[in-house]
Amino acid sequence: MQIVNGAGRIRQSQPRVFFRGEVPEFINDILFLFQRLTWLSLLDLCLVAAIFYTILMLVRDTQAVVLLRGVILLIILLSLLTSLVELPAFSWLIQTTLPALFLAIPVIFAPEIRRGLERLGRAGSGAIFLRQNQASMLAIQVTIRAVVIAAARLSARQHGALIVLQRSDPLQDYVRTGVRLDSEVTPEMLLQIFYPNTPLHDGAVIIARNRIVAAACVMPLSASGILTRSPDRQMGLRHRAALGTSEASDAIAVVVSEETGSISIAHGGRMIRRLDSERLENILLAFYRPTEIPVRSIPWLSRLIKPRTRDQRQEG
Repeated sequence: MQIVNGAGRIRQSQPRVFFRGEVPEFINDILFLFQRLTWLSLLDLCLVAAIFYTILMLVRDTQAVVLLRGVILLIILLSLLTSLVELPAFSWLIQTTLPALFLAIPVIFAPEIRRGLERLGRAGSGAIFLRQNQASMLAIQVTIRAVVIAAARLSARQHGALIVLQRSDPLQDYVRTGVRLDSEVTPEMLLQIFYPNTPLHDGAVIIARNRIVAAACVMPLSASGILTRSPDRQMGLRHRAALGTSEASDAIAVVVSEETGSISIAHGGRMIRRLDSERLENILLAFYRPTEIPVRSIPWLSRLIKPRTRDQRQEG
């Protein structure tokens, strides 16, 4: 490579050779960053990553994903325009309107933020709910068995049905939209309710405290984008209402398709389709079965509870 010096003479420049002990500049920069990295900095990065991960999980499979993608692309384009090109008036306009955009984000993503806060609120009531299940597990098994038998018979007859099982979140707002029954949960009762062209067949049945509280209830429709993709786009309003109920609460929704007779279950914004009677019963029992942590999974606790041998007792 030829370089012209100040005197106008041409001299040959030799390529830079890194001898032992020398490192490139970018490696020095990386090493400098790692040297300044402390436990507090690492914790700070983990917290920021956890917040972004939580936001992405909340908006996953919802219409907000498209909106969030558009907002990110708009911010990137505006940043490139204001940094690469000298546009004083445009830069002033962006700096003035950008705070208003950040204030509008909580309004735009209000449903997703509300759903996340509801999940946090439900986390504190899990232990109370499990203690109640342990006391009334036999009654819950009878109720689940009646729901499974009714769903199997409705599926064989291709009668549409939507059965909502209340858990810790109250569903009184939706109970008021239907007809109060307060009856025992039996397969015959559910079959009669969802018989075609009867006054109560159009709507949802809400079961709470092992009783049929109300029928013909109007449930919220799902705002998720799951149903717009194949093959789920063929699902009707019952499936949308089941998915919407699982998004708005921790209830379990059992759906029987009127067109195909297939049985589905929705919980937590997710839907499991094409279930048979055995799988449906196992899934429902798994939701209500108390979770127990085995002692073997906690080493220090297993050592405390483990019985001592005769030699250990003599030494102690």
